[in-house]
Amino acid sequence: MRILHVEDDQDTRTLVAFILQSEGWEVVSVEQASAALELAAAGGFDLYLLDNWLEGDTHNVLCRSLRSIDPITPILFYSGAVFPLEVETALGCGAQGYLEKPCTPEALVAEVLKLTRPG
Repeated sequence: MRILHVEDDQDTRTLVAFILQSEGWEVVSVEQASAALELAAAGGFDLYLLDNWLEGDTHNVLCRSLRSIDPITPILFYSGAVFPLEVETALGCGAQGYLEKPCTPEALVAEVLKLTRPG
């Protein structure tokens, strides 16, 4: 499985990549929405894992842009901002899940598996 992780915090990018790579998954981590969109346009991802507060962009703009490029691949937000309006907006923009950080590595892996399993 190949995951595109978009997160502006270096420590979080490193930790999440470590957790997901420990499961045998390939993780491509970027810190800016523009880089994420370039990679998404090239294709080949099984999941987009997004922070919702990126410098110069908002989660709904990135989510909508990803949806216009790729209407199928699941989008999971992993964010410290878990206000009802944030979650509602993310899901309304095409995301399939919203996970609060921090969480246990097991919870992150479980959510990724839930969104990427066929059927």
